[in-house]
Amino acid sequence: MAYFDAASAAPLHPVARQALLASLDEGWADPVRLYREGRRARLLLDAAREAMAECVGCRPDELVFTPSGTRAVHSGVAGALAGRRRVGSHLIVSVVEHSSVLHAAEAHEAGGGEVTQVGVDRAGAVDPAAYAAALREDTALACLQSANHEVGTEQPVSRVAEACRAAGVPLLVDAAQSLGWGRVEGDWSLLTGSAHKWGGPSGVGLLAVRKGVRFAPQGPGDERESGRAPGFENLPAIVAAAASLRAVRAEATAEAARLRELTERIRSRVPELVPDVEVVGDPSRRLPGIVTFSCLYVDGETLLHELDRAGFSVSSGSSCTSSTLTPSHVLRAMGVLSEGNVRVSLPPGTAVEDVERFLEVLPGTVAAVREKLGAPAATETVRAAGPDLVVDALGRRCPIPVIELAKVIGDVPVGGTVRVLSDDEAARLDIPAWCEMRGQEYVGEEPAERGTAYLVRRTS
Repeated sequence: MAYFDAASAAPLHPVARQALLASLDEGWADPVRLYREGRRARLLLDAAREAMAECVGCRPDELVFTPSGTRAVHSGVAGALAGRRRVGSHLIVSVVEHSSVLHAAEAHEAGGGEVTQVGVDRAGAVDPAAYAAALREDTALACLQSANHEVGTEQPVSRVAEACRAAGVPLLVDAAQSLGWGRVEGDWSLLTGSAHKWGGPSGVGLLAVRKGVRFAPQGPGDERESGRAPGFENLPAIVAAAASLRAVRAEATAEAARLRELTERIRSRVPELVPDVEVVGDPSRRLPGIVTFSCLYVDGETLLHELDRAGFSVSSGSSCTSSTLTPSHVLRAMGVLSEGNVRVSLPPGTAVEDVERFLEVLPGTVAAVREKLGAPAATETVRAAGPDLVVDALGRRCPIPVIELAKVIGDVPVGGTVRVLSDDEAARLDIPAWCEMRGQEYVGEEPAERGTAYLVRRTS
């Protein structure tokens, strides 16, 4: 079985396993106690904090450990907003932030705050000028991920941090995906991370708050972790998290070069091997191990199940995964195809042979899924008929509306239109994406008696 979902959770690093087992014997006591066992535990906690701070690029007393990366984000956002409530209650986030950031923004808005979402280009990157334009006198906090968790695109953190610093606004960086590869450049104010993303144990997050940043911890107070993360520290897991971060950083330069070669192999060969595929995300400014592509006329959940049966663990932002019937917010914001979306995220140590086997299996797997759904062949053409057609895809989920559109586009002459009736939210994204991929004109959408009518004009 080839595990290709490291962006969700990286396999436990051998160093993390060793440190975890060793600290179970030495780090079980309360580190705030003055007796021998407590002092020993305190030494381990302090050493872990120093090691983690060195990797992050902050002072040890600026960093606290949290029960998860999500908790770090929620605590960081809430604390920074509360610390600057006299300035205002305006929060800036990008539309492609991790759900933990967006959920924190929703909670802030529900409590009476104001949120501005900054858009991205088709590669998933924000424009620093757009962040600068969103800054206001009452802006309390801005948030920006270091790299996107679904498509791997790296964000211009340094330039956004420069704009925020000039305006006197702190910038919180969600560095969960990138921290294992190196420090986050730029003059950021707050930073969060999660150990299970770099090969540490789950249940350990980190929150760094620079000196001078106004911060007011929310919730009941606690004497632990500077009052910013209440509760007894999971010391063995923290020690393992710090040890594994140092270990992966030591290997990062060589492993990044190797994984970039493998992901570039996937990026270049998938479109050659599989027709009607869109590779998404920035082609160069990207994390080493992530490559994402979407396949027309494919049910995402079915494709993932078939790849799992073939021995490959991958994930998806598709609109047809088991957890949701709407496209991922990242793909929607980018305006790219969501059908049959596959995210391949290679963990360190991935074998070249596994990647080659994936490239061998993928074309037949996609073709089999398309055949089950009755998708048109890549070279299939249909004799032209009347000037306009209506496709009724009401009550039918992705990718059926797009498949039905592809089947009949040849039935209208050049200049003719196809009106697709659909009540699936994914059609709003996937029909325009199909038009761009196939060189047809997306005219727009109109309200219908049921659902929405999407208009497509044949141009070739």
